[in-house]
Amino acid sequence: MKLRRIGALALAVSVVAGLAACSTGGDSGDQNLVVWDTGLLGTTLENGDPDMDKSFLDRMAVAFEEANPGVTVEVIQQGGDITSAAAEFQAASIAGNGPDIRIQYAGGPTISYGEFFADLEPLLSQETIDSLAGFNVNREGYAPDGRILGMPFGAGNLFTIFANNAILEEAGLDPADVPETWEELLENGQQVVDNTDAAGFWAANLEGYVGAWMISALVGGELGETAFTEMYAGTIDVDDPAMLKAYETFAEWGASGLTNPDAGQVSNGDSTAGFVSGAAAYYLVGSWENQNMLDAFGEDGVSTFFIPMLEGAEYPNMGAGGPEIALSITEYSEKQELAAQFLEFISSAENQDLFVELRQTQASNHVDGDPSKIQNPLLKAEFEELQAATDGVVFAFDSVMPQATIDLFYRLNAGVFLGSITPEDAVAQLQASYEQEIANQ
Repeated sequence: MKLRRIGALALAVSVVAGLAACSTGGDSGDQNLVVWDTGLLGTTLENGDPDMDKSFLDRMAVAFEEANPGVTVEVIQQGGDITSAAAEFQAASIAGNGPDIRIQYAGGPTISYGEFFADLEPLLSQETIDSLAGFNVNREGYAPDGRILGMPFGAGNLFTIFANNAILEEAGLDPADVPETWEELLENGQQVVDNTDAAGFWAANLEGYVGAWMISALVGGELGETAFTEMYAGTIDVDDPAMLKAYETFAEWGASGLTNPDAGQVSNGDSTAGFVSGAAAYYLVGSWENQNMLDAFGEDGVSTFFIPMLEGAEYPNMGAGGPEIALSITEYSEKQELAAQFLEFISSAENQDLFVELRQTQASNHVDGDPSKIQNPLLKAEFEELQAATDGVVFAFDSVMPQATIDLFYRLNAGVFLGSITPEDAVAQLQASYEQEIANQ
């Protein structure tokens, strides 16, 4: 795990302004607040040190310290692997020596560890709760009156496809002519393979994440935006025919020869480098790559659109993704009030606007967020498409389900893509895992 090394920092005026109103002043005493992040709000350099120019979380930690004499905020990065980070947190929490605050994915990855998280409803002010969208995905059991297990941060990410415009044009395709269905997208990929030296698609599915984005989107097109919360509630089976159909489509894509040949062996951490090298026309990923794409291709060199649904889908105008980040306070923390002050501080409209400025991957979820802070043209295009997504946005499978089922989901995705696991076996295993995890709750 990587710790933040506290040093001098000249913070932006917009962050410093108004800090006095959030300060606990000299009454806070000498207190150390420990925050574990899973790479969602913090950014590190290659040597593991915090990147103070880009790391929103570390900048917030320094600003909070300056506003609250006697308080230190210790930021610890758990690492990039979702499963190992979750296991590490669970072990520490069972022992009662985990962090005061943990930052993880919203939905299932938060709700699954509800026994370790305090209810935020009595800790946060009603003004804060009313000002932020997305609390519903972090309520226990997704129930309207369930305990609030995490504070949502940011408007969330969207699963998307980026296109290398130059390769499409070389293949005789117009980047502005966006495919309306998954089948049309595959036809374009075949045209790229037939007419250029590039692959149709760049994929890095070693960990199964690409499958997670694609399957979530396609099932949303078949069942609607509440597909996976209804699965969690038991009103739709996890092995519903729509899940099987999506897995069959995914397996066919893996065997199509339209992706980079090593797609099943490339790690998610290496995915961007492969696409920006010009190896493929399309890149199925998410809006978190917006700035990387703009930096690599420039505004005219890359375009973006949502993952298209299958032909004949009942909900063709569907987006996929949704609230991504949750900040939770641990049940065993002895500094819950101070932790709540940090959560309210970090989620203010002004500080969320800084997050938007730094990342350009998602908008603010604060009612007073400033939309002018969205400068990345790709993010602007995505939110324009979001407004046209009349069928809504499906909250993804791995944002909803219990953590053990999510971990299995990723492993199955990796195997189905390579052909070592059949779609039928995959959905059967997911159904069994869901039943076991729900029974144990």
